[in-house]
Amino acid sequence: MKVTEEEVRLAGQIRSIVIRPVGDGPWPGVLFYTDIFQLTESTLRTARRLASAGFLVCVPEIYPRRLDGVVLEFDDAGKQAGLDAAAATTTAQFDADRQIALDHLSQRADVTRIQAVGFCLGGHLAFRAAFDPLVEATVCFYPTGLHDGSLGADDPATLANASSVRGRLMVIFGSRDPHVPAAARAATIQALYEAGLEDLELHVYRGGEHAFMRDVGPRHDPVLTELALAEAVSFLKERA
Repeated sequence: MKVTEEEVRLAGQIRSIVIRPVGDGPWPGVLFYTDIFQLTESTLRTARRLASAGFLVCVPEIYPRRLDGVVLEFDDAGKQAGLDAAAATTTAQFDADRQIALDHLSQRADVTRIQAVGFCLGGHLAFRAAFDPLVEATVCFYPTGLHDGSLGADDPATLANASSVRGRLMVIFGSRDPHVPAAARAATIQALYEAGLEDLELHVYRGGEHAFMRDVGPRHDPVLTELALAEAVSFLKERA
């Protein structure tokens, strides 16, 4: 399916890329959270693939106050800049930006319902998006900081509020992820079940490293990427 894309400023503030299938729609809307490097071509390639499966995908910058218009490189300097921007962003600011993005999607005539996906730190943000009753389904790819309350400038208490998730939830990990090792995965999964979440699907891909879906660098695993994307699309489409 062919896609088209445009750059928009959500509420005149947050630089975002909106990618959708060619045509009039409507389509399910997906709030797509990047990793710490923001709107890289690697991330946008993944977003285009998701859009080509029949979704309108909105990809906002996650640090609009500090790195407006900045695409970070996949190197030590880029990583540090992303981590520094995260450390300077409060949970309230992340949540306020989410509300702006959800308002945009909910007001579009070409969107039928709203879902969320996210990668790495963006996986954590996607999990928080699942707290909003507008979000019907969420996929978190190797989310970081859930187990230890790490997100930005303060403790977001995300797992402590996991019972606020109302929609369907899928979480995907890699078994060789040093940022979310086995003990961290176990703590996260235990907390999800203790929160009473039942519409929950979990995957741990054997051999998957952190950011195994990023198609740049030695961590990339094309086979696991195809598996994870297929599972996510199937899940978001309710196995249709």
